[in-house]
Amino acid sequence: MIKYPKKPEYGEKLNLMFDDELHTMTLSEDGSYTAYSKEYNEHYHSTKDGALHESLVKHVIPAFKIMQKKDEINILDICYGLGFNTLATLYYAKKNNITSKINIYSPELDSTLVKSLKNFTYPNEFEEFREIILGLSENGIYNENSWHVEIFLGDAREYIKRFPDGMFDIVYQDAFSPSTNPILWTQEYFSDIQKRMKRDGVVTTYSTALATRLALHENGFNIYINSGKDFRDATIASLSELDAFGRGVDMKHKIACNPDAKPLRD
Repeated sequence: MIKYPKKPEYGEKLNLMFDDELHTMTLSEDGSYTAYSKEYNEHYHSTKDGALHESLVKHVIPAFKIMQKKDEINILDICYGLGFNTLATLYYAKKNNITSKINIYSPELDSTLVKSLKNFTYPNEFEEFREIILGLSENGIYNENSWHVEIFLGDAREYIKRFPDGMFDIVYQDAFSPSTNPILWTQEYFSDIQKRMKRDGVVTTYSTALATRLALHENGFNIYINSGKDFRDATIASLSELDAFGRGVDMKHKIACNPDAKPLRD
């Protein structure tokens, strides 16, 4: 795994400013900080895979492996949380000289969390985005040059319905886990996602649960394994076949072997 640089003294000082009755900042194994949600009893990222590393290898890199040659890329980031997927996208785009117009739309239910992010200790890789972080924390929008980012404070399910069919190239499906936040993992939820995706669009998610893959499969998605030597397996899904990820998961076989398995439902 890549070892990202730490700033321990800075992190310790800001830790006291960010922590509150619902969130505690936590150091993950790649040297970047994540946070623990006392409300959902989960970390925002895998502390083992690392906050920054997880965003890059489970979401940004596999998605841009398919999409980076497009002139314009529309991304739905479910949910904003600590902002890692959005910021990692900007970091990756700049590092790799990607000139595509990038539009990121991200719902987040916790408005207090978003406001508090000006006090969060981000990795050094995001330092050049400090003004963007502050602007999003205060105003929920950033629009300059080839990047547009907006945060919607409210219900993600309702937010999705505002967009036209066939809009999104990428969906980062990164909500809290199906066991603690099932409403963002149901078959009906993925039906709304499916309608608003382009045929060649991709969904990225850390979840490898059969129930998640069934909910995607029953909405017409092809399922692929995103694997690597320095992180735990994740899932890629698309309405089109993706040669870049090899042979897809044989969902008919999975269903035959697990006849009682069901996707989550509303």
